[in-house]
Amino acid sequence: MDSAAVIDKYCAVCHNSSDYAGGVDLEFADAASIGGRPQVGEKMIKRLRAGMMPPAGKARPDYDTVQLLAQSLEQSIDKIAATKDPHPLAPGLHRLNRTEYTNAIRDLLDLDIDAAKFLPSDDSSHGFDNMAGTLTTSPALMEAYLSAAGNISRLAMGTDTAPTLAVFDAPHDTSQNEYVEGLPFGTRGGMLIEHEFPADGEYTLTVKGMTGYFTAVLGNVKGEQLEVTVDGKRVYLYDWDREIATKRGDGGKTPALPIKAGFHRIGVAFLATSDLPDTAIDKSFQRTMNSPGSISGYTFYPHVGQVFIEGPFKGTVATDTQSRRAIFECYPKKVSEEDRCARKIISTLTTKAFRRPASDDDIKVMTAFFHSGREQGGNFDSGIEAVIQRILIDPDFIYRAEIEPAKVAPGTPYQISDLELASRLSFFLWSSIPDEELINLASANKLHKPKVLKQQVDRMIADPRSQALVQNFTGQWLNIRGIAASEPAVNVFPDFDSTLRDAFKREVELFFASIIQEDRSVIDLLTADYTFVNERLAKHYGIPDIYGPQFRRVQLGPDQDMRRGLLGKGALLTITSEAARTSPVKRGKWFLQTFLGVSPPDPPPGVIIKLDQVTGETPKTMRARLQIHSINPTCATCHKMFEPLGLAMENFDPVGEWRTIEVGTPIDSLGIVTDGTRVEGIKGLRDLAVRKHEMFVEVVTKNLLTYAIGRGLDYQDMPLVRSLTHNAAKDNYKFSSLIMGVVQSPAFTMNMKSAPVSLSAANSMEGE
Repeated sequence: MDSAAVIDKYCAVCHNSSDYAGGVDLEFADAASIGGRPQVGEKMIKRLRAGMMPPAGKARPDYDTVQLLAQSLEQSIDKIAATKDPHPLAPGLHRLNRTEYTNAIRDLLDLDIDAAKFLPSDDSSHGFDNMAGTLTTSPALMEAYLSAAGNISRLAMGTDTAPTLAVFDAPHDTSQNEYVEGLPFGTRGGMLIEHEFPADGEYTLTVKGMTGYFTAVLGNVKGEQLEVTVDGKRVYLYDWDREIATKRGDGGKTPALPIKAGFHRIGVAFLATSDLPDTAIDKSFQRTMNSPGSISGYTFYPHVGQVFIEGPFKGTVATDTQSRRAIFECYPKKVSEEDRCARKIISTLTTKAFRRPASDDDIKVMTAFFHSGREQGGNFDSGIEAVIQRILIDPDFIYRAEIEPAKVAPGTPYQISDLELASRLSFFLWSSIPDEELINLASANKLHKPKVLKQQVDRMIADPRSQALVQNFTGQWLNIRGIAASEPAVNVFPDFDSTLRDAFKREVELFFASIIQEDRSVIDLLTADYTFVNERLAKHYGIPDIYGPQFRRVQLGPDQDMRRGLLGKGALLTITSEAARTSPVKRGKWFLQTFLGVSPPDPPPGVIIKLDQVTGETPKTMRARLQIHSINPTCATCHKMFEPLGLAMENFDPVGEWRTIEVGTPIDSLGIVTDGTRVEGIKGLRDLAVRKHEMFVEVVTKNLLTYAIGRGLDYQDMPLVRSLTHNAAKDNYKFSSLIMGVVQSPAFTMNMKSAPVSLSAANSMEGE
């Protein structure tokens, strides 16, 4: 049966259907004709490959026929697309987001800051917060940049000698009964604080205990001692009972401690001198604070609640910090040497900050600021501080701007420069500015050469800075960032705490990083028979013989088959649940969107169906409660698309723990999807994803390309996405194949020359 016959027989029901084709008329003769209507064709392809066309209950061809039809539609669209020029967008301003700003400061000044203290949060679109179109600027934001530049330049130079107060809070659901990684061995609980001290001087630390009613410090164990360390060295030892517990909510303050400016790790931890029994009769919850401000479920151990760092007192300007060492590549011994040294420092800093060799104009502007700062402050350091502040508010630092070549006609695609390529590459893989090697290669016009580009991508992936790709890409594509806001009901899940939440997030990051660093197949994201756990997470998963807070790689045997790949990760199962129950609806829609790239329709306005257990009624399984969707015609059509997929995950409870019984009834995790395929539990769902692995790889590729170029994709980009996916298939979908495909693609390496703005249009915009 040819494509026209298949369409005529099986797809007529979809014509003009808003549920299945976005309300677009699908009347056409055959697959070939759809090549001229790619916007319609792309919607059909997605639904055909996902098994959502024809709708449930209607006659449908066999699986192979459906796939051949989808392939025929793709070939028709791609054939026509191949005859056209690439369609990259015209260049525009692309503001650094907060993560990029933080990392750029780190790589420019060797200074660790938290940009959230200076700048407002960024908007997201198309799943990511680095989209050029949403990174807009306002007067309030520019004020924030000005303020940040002043604060950061003083912090980098170590000149901020006025006392300040920094506050660090323990999570309200903290657990501090065990050793915390990074703190001295032989301790338990407490907090590890990473802090940039603004100047040399004396600082005090005030520690407050976790409190309950009437600000009473919790914890019944007596004789506890709390150790304060700076970079691992003890500087003070509290008598907890005398100095903190009796102070109620006021806390205890250390004597003045001499601390040099710069980055230091401050440890506050209890000496592990007592070991309370944890028998079956007297067994504590993993989460030791079961609700803020209460003593319910609280163990006998006291906990650190807050730490305040105040200073500097008797502050003096720093003379040696890691940031100053990064800035001062030279230092004048006499006044006559200052201009030459300043010029050298200015050239290096502007080259790094502006992502291109410093021009004579750059040097001239920054030198004027050096002289002004030198005159006002009375010394060389003041001049350099003024230069740093000026660089940090320069549009060439805050924005990624790309210059259009003058001799290219409007509407014509063109290759971006090597320096622009270096910037795109570094913000893609590092979320930061290019390093010296990238800039040097780009300045020599060598970076675009395929062999050089491949070498640089390999080098950058091996660099620790590529962890930014792991954290930012997975944090948003998989919504791992969302775990921070997950608050499972404490009365239902008393063992869920901040330690487990952090372990969930770390597991996914380490797992994804292993796929990248080991250059494994992207399909291993679905099937890998290993994961990363520490003692806390292993206990949650039921993996024996894992001790300590450090993460290690473990093989997953047959008894842990449910944990294979992304579908078995606690973080993803928790963020797709409600606070006190699972949500097959959320989980099913998440599977469709994240693994197959299909977004089900939103529910009709005003539809509210509560699925919580009803007080006084016999408890029902989630499957039984979902029956209301199948009998409600408003809900049934759409819920058939995704609900069976969510039901296949029902063996995982709302915090990702494995279970076989719900309200005294064996869990039925069978799901029958729209095309009639039976999905038997989590393994069946994983097998379904593997069966549709081309769709999954396309989803990864599409999201990776979106993240890399900083704009959303549409139907016109899908031929490119398929081309990258097909090329990666030749190399078993290795992650490096996808990365190289993205960075060599026209979308990444080209721009479109914009049309000139007419005088009338310009006057119209000016009038607005």
